[in-house]
Amino acid sequence: MKLNCDMGEAFGAWKMGEDEQIMPFVDQANVACGFHASDPLTMSKTVALAKQHDVTIGAHPAYPDLVGFGRRNMDIAPVELKALIQYQIGALQGICQAHNAKLSYVKPHGALYNQMMADFAILDTVMQAVSELDTSLTLMVMAVPEAEQVKQLAAKYGLNVWFEAFADRLYTDEGRLTPRKQPNAVHASFELIEQQVVQLCETGTLTTASGQTLAIHADTICVHGDGDHAVDAVKRIRKLVDVTNQDNATTP
Repeated sequence: MKLNCDMGEAFGAWKMGEDEQIMPFVDQANVACGFHASDPLTMSKTVALAKQHDVTIGAHPAYPDLVGFGRRNMDIAPVELKALIQYQIGALQGICQAHNAKLSYVKPHGALYNQMMADFAILDTVMQAVSELDTSLTLMVMAVPEAEQVKQLAAKYGLNVWFEAFADRLYTDEGRLTPRKQPNAVHASFELIEQQVVQLCETGTLTTASGQTLAIHADTICVHGDGDHAVDAVKRIRKLVDVTNQDNATTP
């Protein structure tokens, strides 16, 4: 199991997240590309920081919504959405090249991410956008019960996918994230976060908002670096994941 984190979400003089403290504890950095957050200098600094700590670099494209931090749904025609995604990935590819670093994957952000997992026609457009740039880029998507359908769609475009679960988000019975506007959508305690991480790693399941057990396959867990106790949370999750990874490796 890997850990990924959304990074490079500062904008100009506005600071967001604790990237310098969190980067050493994650495996994958989802770097904002300027549409929901970030700017060229922040992107460059984030790529350099990821390279320094040998962290895999991914593009984190979003809807063009700086004011709403990319969390507001948009109705964008497929041809325009494809161009928006390719524009953002291309920008980060250029910065990676300048740092002699490699861009390895793409993880859409916020509303774009949630809408594509609710509407596979949008997911199809996202996959097409990525594949037209570089089929070696892996697409990170939500670990959902319809995983086989997602894999089949990715295969149509010659893409590999990584399935992602969230350490601190409450899930619906349908295997989607509870909207942030609803109560308890984000776990507020270390105990709840740790329980979810251990359950994911040891049993491949999640407990939903109604108390049901949902089986999902996840390759990577998303940790957030912008909360009040984000650094402590990431450190604790890192230890839990390392222990379970070691146990799984030694189990015959």
